[in-house]
Amino acid sequence: MNTPDPSVPPRHVAVIGTGAVGCATAIEALRLGLRVTLVEPEAAGGSHATSYGNAGWLSSHSVIPPALPGAWRRVPGWLADPLGPLAVRWPYLPKALPWLLRYLASGWTEARVQRTAHALRALLVDAPALHQRLAGEAGVPQLIEQRGLLHVFRSREEFEGEALAWRVRARTGVQWVEWDEATLREREPDLDPRYRFAIHVPEAGQCRDPGRYVAALARHAQSQGAALWPARATGFRLEGGRLRAVLTEQGELPCDAAVICAGARSAALAAAAGTPVPLESERGYHVQVLQPTRGPRLPMMAADGKLIVHWMEGGLRAAGQVEIAGLHAAADWRRADILYRHLRSMFEGLAPSPEPDAVQRWLGHRPSTPDGLPCIGPSADSPDVVLAFGHGHVGLGGSARTGQWAARLAAGLPVQQDLAAFSPLRFQRR
Repeated sequence: MNTPDPSVPPRHVAVIGTGAVGCATAIEALRLGLRVTLVEPEAAGGSHATSYGNAGWLSSHSVIPPALPGAWRRVPGWLADPLGPLAVRWPYLPKALPWLLRYLASGWTEARVQRTAHALRALLVDAPALHQRLAGEAGVPQLIEQRGLLHVFRSREEFEGEALAWRVRARTGVQWVEWDEATLREREPDLDPRYRFAIHVPEAGQCRDPGRYVAALARHAQSQGAALWPARATGFRLEGGRLRAVLTEQGELPCDAAVICAGARSAALAAAAGTPVPLESERGYHVQVLQPTRGPRLPMMAADGKLIVHWMEGGLRAAGQVEIAGLHAAADWRRADILYRHLRSMFEGLAPSPEPDAVQRWLGHRPSTPDGLPCIGPSADSPDVVLAFGHGHVGLGGSARTGQWAARLAAGLPVQQDLAAFSPLRFQRR
């Protein structure tokens, strides 16, 4: 146990960003006795934030990196089909190409995929329990559930086509239950009969409203003493390798440590701390039907549509798609419409062309590294500047454990986990 010396002023850490990772980091830093300032120009949990539109999965089994062996064969399809589950916009290809090449290389062999899976499992294994604790402390325990997650397939053969991914999961300790067609019909009566096989992962959890949850975490951090600096961070003032202040659009914020948790907009800040990171936005879309009459009993992922379907407090949400087009390209709402059409094909009774106010459409930016692992660790220029971003598809689930690790790093305390796989310096070494 680390008992602070009351005669020594608490170390002051600036947490840059109030997404899921930033809020969890702030709460854990306060738990360690640190003085905390949140640096963020926007309202936590708002529709601008990636956390807001998250699919709501706390999927402790999401340990598979985006690219698997043989993914290179699909590159022509990514370029040819602008509305496919993963697409690259042609004008953005020259900028994205170095990231894409690293992305493909990261999953070139099963051994590489397995190493990534073991690292991600350490980050995610107890995600539902960690979030239940945070939600309880923040006064919103009803937002976190643990009912397991369901993967639905048109046949056992379709499931067996993903054998590598499930084999890798099994080696990390993930367990699941197979549902045959009769069990699936009984437990998911509204699901289209083309789905005839399912995998239930009981250990996984879900969040009923990610935006509201993150907003509650931010309020809780402030109620526990965190200050708010409502400005955008632009860099750092370092002297002799030690942090003296975070630079912002509203002036300098003097502090002893900083944690970069700015999601897809973290790359410039990391570079300012001497640690360039190949960070890309995997743009994701969702549609949310506000008053549907039918839907799933359990949160589920449909293998044929590569989308996640989950009841939120505000309706039935379908989330998915990966679009590589950068932070600033306009949304292509046809991609959201594809999600809606697939949702209609899964559950009868949804209108072919819903009224605009009956369906919410949304676009967000997953902060993604090419190897599928976040950056968690000190920067190259100073141990006082900690990087904690790049979680890709597991930002919400991985935020609670990341917050614990990042807070200890900012406090100068040891972390009870080997973080070598997450080192922000791994890209420089290559």
